[in-house]
Amino acid sequence: MRPTGARALFLAVAVAAMAAGWLVLRGQVPDLAALRGHVAALDQWRQAHPVLLWALVFAGYVGVTALSLPVAVWMTLAAGALFGFWWGLLLVSFAASLGATLAFLAARYLLRDAVRRRFGARMQGIEAGLARDGAFYLFALRLVPLVPFFAVNLVMGLTAMRTATFYLVSQAGMLAGTAVYVNAGTQLAQLDSLSGILSPGMLVSFALLGLFPLAARGAVAWVRRRRVYAGYRRPARFDRNLVVIGAGAAGLVSAYVAAAAQARVTLVESGAMGGDCLNTGCVPSKALIASARAAHQMRHADRLGLAPAEPVVAFDRVMARVQQVVADIAPHDSVERYTALGVEVLAGHARIVDPWTVEVALNGGGTQRLTTRAIVIATGARPLVPDLPGLEAVDYLTSETLWERLKGQPRPPARLVVLGGGPIGSELAQAFARLGSAVVQVEQAPRLLAREDPEVSALVQAALQADGVRVLTGHRALRCGQDGGEGWIEVAGQDGAVQRLGFDALLVATGRAARLTGFGLEELGIPAGRVVETNAWLETLYPNILAAGDVAGPWQFTHVAAHQAWYAAVNALFGDLRRFRADNRVIPQATFTDPEVARVGLSESEAVDRGVAFEVTRYDLADLDRAIADSTATGFVKVLTVPGKDRILGVTIVGPQAGELIAEYVLAMKHGLGLNRVLGTIHIYPTLAEANKFAAGAWRRAHLDPRLLRLLRWFHDRRRG
Repeated sequence: MRPTGARALFLAVAVAAMAAGWLVLRGQVPDLAALRGHVAALDQWRQAHPVLLWALVFAGYVGVTALSLPVAVWMTLAAGALFGFWWGLLLVSFAASLGATLAFLAARYLLRDAVRRRFGARMQGIEAGLARDGAFYLFALRLVPLVPFFAVNLVMGLTAMRTATFYLVSQAGMLAGTAVYVNAGTQLAQLDSLSGILSPGMLVSFALLGLFPLAARGAVAWVRRRRVYAGYRRPARFDRNLVVIGAGAAGLVSAYVAAAAQARVTLVESGAMGGDCLNTGCVPSKALIASARAAHQMRHADRLGLAPAEPVVAFDRVMARVQQVVADIAPHDSVERYTALGVEVLAGHARIVDPWTVEVALNGGGTQRLTTRAIVIATGARPLVPDLPGLEAVDYLTSETLWERLKGQPRPPARLVVLGGGPIGSELAQAFARLGSAVVQVEQAPRLLAREDPEVSALVQAALQADGVRVLTGHRALRCGQDGGEGWIEVAGQDGAVQRLGFDALLVATGRAARLTGFGLEELGIPAGRVVETNAWLETLYPNILAAGDVAGPWQFTHVAAHQAWYAAVNALFGDLRRFRADNRVIPQATFTDPEVARVGLSESEAVDRGVAFEVTRYDLADLDRAIADSTATGFVKVLTVPGKDRILGVTIVGPQAGELIAEYVLAMKHGLGLNRVLGTIHIYPTLAEANKFAAGAWRRAHLDPRLLRLLRWFHDRRRG
C-alpha cells in the first residue's frame, strides 16, 4: 500500500523527527559526567521554572519513546535527578506510556504494512502469546523486556488489542522497572564526585537495576503458575518424582535419565516396549531393506564382474528374519533391562487426571493411581490414514500393520500400490520392488521427497524407476474399492485423466500423526494441534508436564526423540532449580532409499524460500575413488555456506551410506567448525568419507585469492633464476 494524504504527511514528519534526533545524538555517547553536566545546567533553570521544565521534559519523553530514540534510559535517570523520586516517577510513567501508545496507534493506522514487513517473524509468536495469556502476555513483556520496547509498541498495534488496554497494561507493567531507574537517578544526583559511586545508596540502586529483571521474571512465572494451577490441589507428598507415558525412544530415554539421576520414576506403556521404531518402524524396515539390497546385488552382480542371478525370494523367510532382528534388539528396550536400571515399568494405559496424578488402567486388570512431581508425555505417533472413499473396504496396510499382516506369506504381494511419496513410502516401494512385487507409487505432490531439493527428488525417482517402480507424481487418489475380490484404486493426474490401478495390497504411507487422544490432555486443557504445544524447555501449559518425541514434534525422527528426551527429563526433575532450552539448531535426517539421502541444516530450496544468502559447493561421487571401486559412483555432496565464509548452513548428501557420512557435518555444525577444519582433517584413503574432504577442498579452491596466486607464480619464477 502506497502512503497517501495524512499517512504520507505523518511518515514525512516522523522520518524528519527521527533523522533530526539521530543527528543531534550522533557521536554523543551518554556517560555519568555528561549526564551530571546536563542535570546541573537544567537544575538552575528548574528552580526558576519548575512547572515549565517538568512539562517540557514530559513532552520530550513522550516524543523520545514514540520515535524510539536511544536516550530513554538517560532521560529516566535525569528525571529522577531533577525532580526526585515521586515526581520523576510520575513524569516517566505517564510519558513513557503515552509515547508507547502513540507508536501503537501509528503502527495500527499508518504503518501497518511497514511494521508487518519489519517484524513479520515476531508476529506469529506474539499473537500466539496473546491468544494464550491475553493482556497478561503484554504485562509480562513489559515487566521482563525479552522483546525490545519499541518492537512491542509497534507489533501490538497490529493485534486486536484495545488502545485503552494497551495503555493501562503498559503503564502497570513498566511501573516497577521505571521506579528502579528513577531511584537510581535520585542517587546519581547526590554524587559529589566519581568516588561517591561506591556509596551504599548507589550500590543498592545499581544492584536493583541488575536484580530487577531476574525478580520480575520470577514474579511473572509465579503468577502464571498460579493462574494455570488454579482449581487444583497440589499433594503434600508424591509417590514418584517422574511418570513417563510411552516407552518409545523418547519415553525410554526420559526414564533412563531419571533413573540415572536417582529419581523414583515409573514408565507406563500399553503396548510393546521400544515403541514404533523397534517394533513396526525403523528396525523392521531397515531389516527388510537389507534383504532387498542383497536381492538387488544378485541381479546386478555383473557390475562387479560376476554372473548375475535372479534371487529366489522366500518371502516368509525374509519376514522371519525381520522379526528375528526385532527380537535381537528388543532386550535393549526390555522391561527387564529398565527394571534393573531402577525404573518401575507398568503395562497399561495412562491417563493424566490432574497436573500431579496419573491413573493407569493396567493391562492385567485393575487401576493404579500415582502422584508425581512431574510427567513426561512421550506417546509417539501413528500412521496418518487419509479420508479416502472406500479405503476401509480394501483391507489396506500401513507401515505399522504390514509386518504382522504379511508375516508367513510365501511371496510378497504380486501387485502393490504405495500411497505416498515421502521417506516411508519411497523406502518401502523400492524394497518391495526389489523383492519381486510390481509396485506403483502414487504421490499427490509434483515430485517424491518434496522436502528435499528437486535434484535429490529426481535422482531418487530415477533409482526407483530403475528398480521397476512405476512412479505417478502429481496424481491424487480419488476412491478405492473391490470388484470380484480384487482391489482397485482410482487416481487422477494433473490433466484430470482418471486411471484405475488394480492391486493385491495397498500400502498407505501418507505421513504420521501424533497420538494425542485418550491421555487426559483435553480434560486438562493442554493445547494440542498437530502436536502437543510446548515451549523452548518442552513444557506444556503446565510447567511440570512436559512432552518429547513425535508427540511434541515438529520432527518425527527417533534420534530427535531421544535428544528431546534428555531435556524433558532434566527439566522435569530440576526445572525449578535450572532449566535447559532444547537445542534444536542442528537436526540431521536420512531417507534409506538406494541411493540414501541425508541432510542437516538448510536445503538449497529452503534457503531460497527464507531469503538466506548462501553459496553452493558441490562434489560429485563420480570422481571419488572408493565409489568408483565399489561401482556406486552415483550421488553428490552439496554444501551451503555463508557467502565468502566457510561457515556451514546446510549439507545434503546423496549416495551410498549418506546417513553415515552426514555425521561429520553434523559435528562440524554443532560445534561451529567450518569447511577449512574439515579440509584440514585427515580422512582415510580410500573411503567414502573422503567425499566430505573433497567437498571442502572444492570450496577452498573457489575462494583462493587470485592476487596471492599471481604473487606465488612471480615468487617461483624468480626462484628459478
